[in-house]
Amino acid sequence: MGQSFLRLRGAGGVTERLGPEEVERAAALLRAGELVAFPTETVYGLGADARNARAVAAVFEAKGRPHFNPLICHFPDAEAAFAEVLPDDRARALAKAFWPGPLTLVLPRRPDCRIDLLAGAGLDTLAVRVPGHPLALALLRAAAVPVAGPSANRSGQVSPTTAGHVLDGLGGRIAAVLDGGACAVGVESTVLDLAAGGAALLRHGGVPVEAIEAVIGPVARPIPLAAAEASRSLRSPGMMLSHYAPALPVRLGAREVAADEALLAFGPPIPGAGAVWQMSEAGEPREAATRLFAGLRWLDAEGARLGLRGIAVMPVPMDGLGAAINDRLARAAAPR
Repeated sequence: MGQSFLRLRGAGGVTERLGPEEVERAAALLRAGELVAFPTETVYGLGADARNARAVAAVFEAKGRPHFNPLICHFPDAEAAFAEVLPDDRARALAKAFWPGPLTLVLPRRPDCRIDLLAGAGLDTLAVRVPGHPLALALLRAAAVPVAGPSANRSGQVSPTTAGHVLDGLGGRIAAVLDGGACAVGVESTVLDLAAGGAALLRHGGVPVEAIEAVIGPVARPIPLAAAEASRSLRSPGMMLSHYAPALPVRLGAREVAADEALLAFGPPIPGAGAVWQMSEAGEPREAATRLFAGLRWLDAEGARLGLRGIAVMPVPMDGLGAAINDRLARAAAPR
């Protein structure tokens, strides 16, 4: 860790090297809601305070990520991770065997989970991991907040394994990158879903599935994406249309609203709805992204309480995070 340094964004893209207080500086940036890239043993992650909705939305914006896929949340140890999710005996055994290390576990959120809904894409599950890199662990301990951290690259581009790769793709979009040299593993973590009672491999990665099976027994292998979407049977990031749907039917592109409908508003709300949740009065996509999932949940519950027949959604432009918002709204409105 002595050879690491913090590269801060400066005027004209200039960077500077700092002294031994770099981890504390990076931690302070995270607590302030800024984005900080950091090394793990797999690839560099793009870190944000996972409790801060605007910081999480900024991750999607910086990456140009077209969908609100669930983000992996990073913790300094298993105890901190399991404070946000509900582990079973298998999860504890895997944590003992492979954490810190390149294994991500998908588990049910605790009722008092502090992680913002956007970080988990509105699901009732959360992907958690303890990275096996000393600099990452030092940053997580210093920040003292759960850190959402997808790979620190533009969406669709090759994952970064050096700080230089991060700056090539995200320079000018993030506050800093904590440089820990080249990543040792170089491929993303293995993702294992334990939330539905079974054990399903969602992504191959740094821990071989055979090693996992040696600890907990048989693990179901992934099915092709097309089959997963057609069956809508997998609790997997971005694979299942109806998983994002409230109980009330959702109507998109609303230009008018009935008294027996709830309204998910973007901009000045259409008058006449039985209940209204405002995503962004100013029509600002980042603010709307931070309020989307909470709004769907609230309108679903409030609409059911009031006996409303559905949720009408005002149009959201496709610019910037609007594309991701519209993707999730389309999933919420899909036939089921």
